[in-house]
Amino acid sequence: MSTNIYKTTAQVTLFSTIEKTLSFAYRIILSRGIGAEGLGIYQIALSVFSVLLTAASSGVPVTVSRLLTKQNAMGNTAGKNAVVTAGIVSTLAFTVPACVLIFAFRGLFGAMFSDERCLDVFLIILPGLIITSVYAVMRGAFWGDRQFMPYSLIELAEDALMVITGTLLVTGAADAADGARRAGAAVFVSYVFSFAASLGWYFRKGGRLVAPKTQLKPLLSSALPITAMRTSSSLLNSLVAVLIPFLLVKMRGVTDGEAVALYGVAAGMAMPILFIPSSLIGSIAVVLAPELSENFYRNRTELLKADVEKSLKAALFIAFALVPLLFAAGGTAGEVLFSDELSGRIVRNCCPMLLPMCLSMMSTTVLNSMNREHATLVYYFFGAGAMLACIAALTPFAGIYAYVAGLAVNFTITAALNMRLLKKLCPGVKTAGYAARCAAACVPCCAFGRALMPLLERFMPPAACLFTGGATVALFTAAALLAAGAWSPEPALRFIKDRAARKKKAT
Repeated sequence: MSTNIYKTTAQVTLFSTIEKTLSFAYRIILSRGIGAEGLGIYQIALSVFSVLLTAASSGVPVTVSRLLTKQNAMGNTAGKNAVVTAGIVSTLAFTVPACVLIFAFRGLFGAMFSDERCLDVFLIILPGLIITSVYAVMRGAFWGDRQFMPYSLIELAEDALMVITGTLLVTGAADAADGARRAGAAVFVSYVFSFAASLGWYFRKGGRLVAPKTQLKPLLSSALPITAMRTSSSLLNSLVAVLIPFLLVKMRGVTDGEAVALYGVAAGMAMPILFIPSSLIGSIAVVLAPELSENFYRNRTELLKADVEKSLKAALFIAFALVPLLFAAGGTAGEVLFSDELSGRIVRNCCPMLLPMCLSMMSTTVLNSMNREHATLVYYFFGAGAMLACIAALTPFAGIYAYVAGLAVNFTITAALNMRLLKKLCPGVKTAGYAARCAAACVPCCAFGRALMPLLERFMPPAACLFTGGATVALFTAAALLAAGAWSPEPALRFIKDRAARKKKAT
């Protein structure tokens, strides 16, 4: 990867990290402001909304990005505008009728919620389906034209607005249900902003809406498999959001409120911590997807192979760098951030799932960039079926841990199948040796962290222990991975040196 790719990846990652930090802080605010029950209501409503949003537009950004890359290579400006217009038309054709039908038959639609309070939150967010699906098309346009700075700024501003608005609104909430409704209103406000800002930028930079006829068929042909996979994922999440409380009530003997609260702890507190790598992998994927697509379409075999290998190694590095930190400090993090011991235990006990999760996410992105959407869709269904079977079988014995176990099984299956296909498509891609070196460095780091944290807890309050212990484990892990040859400071040093040289030349 060129220096420019490293620079752009670092830029997108920085903005994404700030954005996810804001979102994470917002989770803490919500958990304290509306409690686990309110967070569970909000999470269930949001998961159902995500199904519709995914069905409307999830495959569009990647496809728009890839088709724009192709049109840029051909120098076809009219074709680029047609791609964007086709994306908007395709999303509106689904979202407008869907919103009208749901509002018209909301009584029937509400029957799918196990808790009727979730319907109120869902209906508050629902109008945002139309506008945020259009913004999804704009995201793809940003990626395809490699306009990563405006994309990053809009994403960050959207999240910041949601956090500020939500914090102000939930402060005056009367109860858990009222707080969940107010949090839903904050989501809608943020969608309005990103819609207006992205369209404004698109037209300001010369974008136009033109006849989309020539690009509708290729866009739908490529987007539908991705949309089907991601819609299935959202449906699965919504099914799980309903299924797990039901199973907990029937098989574990807890009350409805306790079941919703347990799901709120797992999905609303523990999962945001365990899914930290998704934001890092997402940043890398956003930058690399156009590059991978271009090398694939231009038959640049060696460059494609190199990018695939580096992408997979990046996923492995992220996983092995974070596992020791969460294994050591996960329990303390749950107590400090959420005042909830169970969320910390889930993070600490289940952090090894980061390895298959990171590989699954990155390999899926790589395969989609190489026009293998149909294969990743089939692989997803294998993993999803195994996840549901795992949850059904383990809930009577493991309780809420069955949810995380199911996720781990899902990621393991999809990662294994993805890697098998990648080996066929790109012979010679080598990651086993790198993974072994990372694993060898990770084990003593986990042991060091678990020995360090109890010592610090004797002399420090929890917050100071989390900060000091987390920083120490992170530095120890970075040093161990450096010694194992898992990473090198050379690209960063080269970037700093080149930047200093440019400044010196300019003066």
